[in-house]
Amino acid sequence: MQTAQQTMVSIPFPSVWGIHAAIDGRPIVWGLLNINSITDNRIVGTVNFRGTPIPINGYWDENTNQIRFDSPFAAFSGNLTIFDDPLIRIRHFVLNGRLIMKPPSLQAGEHGTWIATTDKSLTGYPVISGTLPPVGVFLTSNILSQLQQNNVRF
Repeated sequence: MQTAQQTMVSIPFPSVWGIHAAIDGRPIVWGLLNINSITDNRIVGTVNFRGTPIPINGYWDENTNQIRFDSPFAAFSGNLTIFDDPLIRIRHFVLNGRLIMKPPSLQAGEHGTWIATTDKSLTGYPVISGTLPPVGVFLTSNILSQLQQNNVRF
């Protein structure tokens, strides 16, 4: 019988994430988050909600699993959690947290929430969290699955 082991988990890169954001209860915004690189805890990538990739730059704290990044229109902060599914050998990476819109956005000053997910093959022993992932994990994972089925290039 295998036992769960503590594993240090970090954000995979380069990686493509399905992202969902809600701003002050307004309709759902879907998109893609690309994390191109993490060097010396600095994140570089893009976020794409309306068909145009927008550059992001930010910071990843490996010790606390916290992330912060900015686009020209919003500031995002959140945490990384993982959920392993040993039956299908998949590790779900989940980033979620708060955002604030900033100028020049027409929604500048408004707050919201966001969640982003990506999946990787599970190697080694699974990490047992004892909790269920938020429903956003399934929704954003579905975005990536549909795009891959339609052969959309990331």
